[in-house]
Amino acid sequence: MLSPEPTEDTLSQFPFLNRQALYLRPDPSRVIVRPFKPTTEPRDLNPTDKTRANHIVERVLSLDAATAAAQLADVLENFLGRHRNLLQAFELRAEEMEEALADHAAFTQVQRQLVGAYFLNEYSFEASALFNPSIVAHPDQSGMQDGSLRFVLSLRAVGEGHISSLTFRSGSITSDGTVKVDPTARLASSPDIVKLPSGPGGDVVEVTFSSTEEISERVIFPVTESQLNGIEDARFVQFDDNGRSIYYATYTAYSGRAIRSELIETSDFLSFRLSALKGNAARNKGMALFPRKIDGKYAMIARQDNENLYLIYSDDLYTWDGGQPILKPEFPWEFVQIGNCGSPIELDEGWLLLTHGVGPVRKYSIGAALLDKKDPSKVIGRLREPLLRPDPSEREGYVPNVVYTCGAMRHGDNIIFPYAVSDTFSNFATIDIRALMRAMKS
Repeated sequence: MLSPEPTEDTLSQFPFLNRQALYLRPDPSRVIVRPFKPTTEPRDLNPTDKTRANHIVERVLSLDAATAAAQLADVLENFLGRHRNLLQAFELRAEEMEEALADHAAFTQVQRQLVGAYFLNEYSFEASALFNPSIVAHPDQSGMQDGSLRFVLSLRAVGEGHISSLTFRSGSITSDGTVKVDPTARLASSPDIVKLPSGPGGDVVEVTFSSTEEISERVIFPVTESQLNGIEDARFVQFDDNGRSIYYATYTAYSGRAIRSELIETSDFLSFRLSALKGNAARNKGMALFPRKIDGKYAMIARQDNENLYLIYSDDLYTWDGGQPILKPEFPWEFVQIGNCGSPIELDEGWLLLTHGVGPVRKYSIGAALLDKKDPSKVIGRLREPLLRPDPSEREGYVPNVVYTCGAMRHGDNIIFPYAVSDTFSNFATIDIRALMRAMKS
């Protein structure tokens, strides 16, 4: 939900940071349908316990044809306008329930669709929060005026049970740095899912959306056991692969018990491949890939020890071990820990790395450091004070006293900087690069 609200720019002591009043707030009316299994463990996705499922199927089969048709019509009247291809979703869910259906007589089409409906539920995927954004250039720049750019914004959405999924928005940036976000689609859609042979780190899944679905309709919900409780904090980057652009995003997969870093790959934001990463650096969260290879190797900023930032090189995009510490907590606003806020941004002066720091009363602020372009292990500039800190008028939310981002991008002389407020909603700011460089040098 996009709602402009006037506010004063009190977030930063730096006059070159310009907040834009573009507030993206969670919208509980946006829903998808998810498999529902009425057992003693309703979130168990393993359909082996057939007892209650069979009871429900038997009750549906006990309805005479006219009553069953009337019940299906009532379901469609209530839910058809809230979803694309709802009858198809009922059919697909019935196919998934074949093990339970096989114990019964033949079904009519109405009975199968009605059974499918009983084993689905609506899920409001952004009912609680819409936050931790990252931004990249859209793969389709056709029709844009000179100096303007179309972008894709990724966001972490949180719904019932604090389950995180990945959703998207599109928008544009004018030559003067003004940001506009396109209207959000009313409907939301889940992709087709194909589980592929395991990769180096384990699970590999491919999810594909229809090209007829707007980008803001597309929702990537947890698919594998490692993601069961969330796909969190995707850090998208447009990667230059010998002149060919591919989009990667590192994210945190949370099973409900353990975390690990995984990788998304896409070229069009229609088809996505999700792969597990391996190596001792992938056992934590907050990894961010450089937008190109350095000296023939992939490079990553990571935080293996929950406290400092490390630089890691690898010949293999899916394996990350070791690394050397390059940034440690130094200033009072980051004494608890530091982390990255997205992939480094390449400037003439070096690699701009946005960081987050945790200070007293677990207050999260955003800072910046400048790394040497040829040797990113060398820190050549760093802000002593936060670039962005929680404003008193916006500190309340699901997790108070937090500002955070998962990635910014360069556009002309500006950094376009989406950020989240208190783990609840998101906003934008722009940063004048030349003024930022002067502040870092001083």
